[in-house]
Amino acid sequence: MKTEIVLKYLRQDKLPHIWCPGCGHGIILGSLLRAIDSLQWEKDDISLVSGIGCSSRTPGYVDFNTVHTTHGRALAFATGIKFAKPRMKVIAVMGDGDAVAIGGNHFIHAARRNIDITAVIFNNNIYGMTGGQYSPTTPSYAIASTTPYGNIDQPFDIVNLARGAGAGFVARSSAIHVPGLDKIFTQALEYKGFSVVEVLSFCPIQYGKRNKMKAPKLMMDWLKKITIPISAYEKLPDEEKADKVPVGVFINIPRISYTEKYDQHVVPAAKKIQDRYSYLKKCQKGALFDL
Repeated sequence: MKTEIVLKYLRQDKLPHIWCPGCGHGIILGSLLRAIDSLQWEKDDISLVSGIGCSSRTPGYVDFNTVHTTHGRALAFATGIKFAKPRMKVIAVMGDGDAVAIGGNHFIHAARRNIDITAVIFNNNIYGMTGGQYSPTTPSYAIASTTPYGNIDQPFDIVNLARGAGAGFVARSSAIHVPGLDKIFTQALEYKGFSVVEVLSFCPIQYGKRNKMKAPKLMMDWLKKITIPISAYEKLPDEEKADKVPVGVFINIPRISYTEKYDQHVVPAAKKIQDRYSYLKKCQKGALFDL
């Protein structure tokens, strides 16, 4: 049944996909499609936007209104779509580098504005498509092609970044927590405003093989080991929290969305000025006619 649901939304003439064996991205896509199906959204009402990277191949496989844009610019294009077509259900899918490295500025300002877009971040801790370079979420001391001696940068916590920038809905799950991920996606898609779902994925080809986890199962075991529900995480002593990644919904606060605020404030104000301008033009024309 779950397979039938997913196939209903795929462009099957575009298959097979190009994701590597053992990649977690297909699991994430399946979860997203099941959430969309549960909401009974029409295909024509959905716009799915991506940037560049492994995750950004997603629009090519789904039968929605899709846009495959430039690196880091998925949210910029998604913002334009939402303003031009406010009725559209807009989803932006991005990788960790795409979202918070080259696209970091767009990410924080989309969160600040609370524009009604669901941002899905496929976080596999690496630049998978371009050669295994380290990303803003590569764990400390992990190996990448550009950090052969270990990454000494402090990684971003995407959840805290999104919360600090003002997002009203922020959640994290993983490609091994599929039932929970289905539910989180449904909540995020229903949220009226900027919703962020970080999904921990796995890349055995570029990340795993460099960090003693070449087999996909080893990466899945690693995710299982480090992830923990928020409620359990909060009970841990501080020294144990360092090695754990909490998953769940971190924040879900109703806020007026950017497009709603625009309609309530900017549109009436602009109309008032336009009406005033039209009135003055009529007066001016009448005065000239009287002369």
